[in-house]
Amino acid sequence: MTSAFALPKQPPTPATEPRLKPDAALQTLDLSKDYGDGMGLMTELDLVIDKGELVMLVGPNGAGKSTFLGLAAGMLEPSNGWAFIAGSPAGTVPARAALSYLPDNPVLYDDLSLGEHIEYIARLHKTVDWQDYADDLVDMFGLGDRIDDLPSRFSRGLKQKTGLILGLIRPFTVMLVDEPFVGLDTPGQETLVEIMSDVVSQGATIICSTHQLDLVPSATRCVGLRDGELAYDGPATAAKIRELVGGE
Repeated sequence: MTSAFALPKQPPTPATEPRLKPDAALQTLDLSKDYGDGMGLMTELDLVIDKGELVMLVGPNGAGKSTFLGLAAGMLEPSNGWAFIAGSPAGTVPARAALSYLPDNPVLYDDLSLGEHIEYIARLHKTVDWQDYADDLVDMFGLGDRIDDLPSRFSRGLKQKTGLILGLIRPFTVMLVDEPFVGLDTPGQETLVEIMSDVVSQGATIICSTHQLDLVPSATRCVGLRDGELAYDGPATAAKIRELVGGE
């Protein structure tokens, strides 16, 4: 009798896969995700992103950007291949410990105030001396007078600021961010560019799905996707970003 039980596929190691770079911040090997409708990440993707990079992930709607970030975060199961965060397979405990993932729609609790959200996340991830840092983030995003309010009742822009604060308050070496500038006012956009630049200058790595041109001077690299395939990997320039998003 043949058993229907199958052991999970084991990830490659440096001993079995010479392309694997354990010191990379993020690496994908033959990575793809096929939803069966022509959407997703259709071509097997090999990508290496080093420590201290600020990468703009660019492309038109449906290009596969959110799928790529979901795979890298371990939130999606790939159809083929692997993603690694700081040398550990995406979704494993070490990878999650190294990663801060900010989806395009922040997940917030209905009954916790902004201040309670911040304290919960900081204590959950054992952030050291988080109170002063939290106060600075709240002030920088202009939410000092909303600290006792419920973010579940905030506008889209205020929810976005809350999600960014929660993503930044925990320790991480790699941050994945999906469309963080959408809904932010101009001061919020300027604050986010400043914070991202500062975080990267301290050695962390950020992969940000956006075509916000204000981020171009700080970006070390641009990765462009189109129709689920890698369309560009090189310097971030305003002209190239406009081309990759279809002339926007």
